[in-house]
Amino acid sequence: MKNNVGAIDKTIRLIIAAIAAILIITGVLTGLLAIIFGIIGAVMLITSFMGFCGLYAIFGFNTCKIEEEK
Repeated sequence: MKNNVGAIDKTIRLIIAAIAAILIITGVLTGLLAIIFGIIGAVMLITSFMGFCGLYAIFGFNTCKIEEEK
């Protein structure tokens, strides 16, 4: 798996995961909506740490800076 998630993208994903966690922990989100946001937050957290997003790979996106060959 080649990295396709850049630094800014990782930061945004971590922020989204943190917001989802805070909303669930504080009880703002409950029930099915909490489960959905929990799954989305977990996916964002995992893809941020791995540096790879499966959807990006499917659609050909890459937010990593490409190093130029010398």
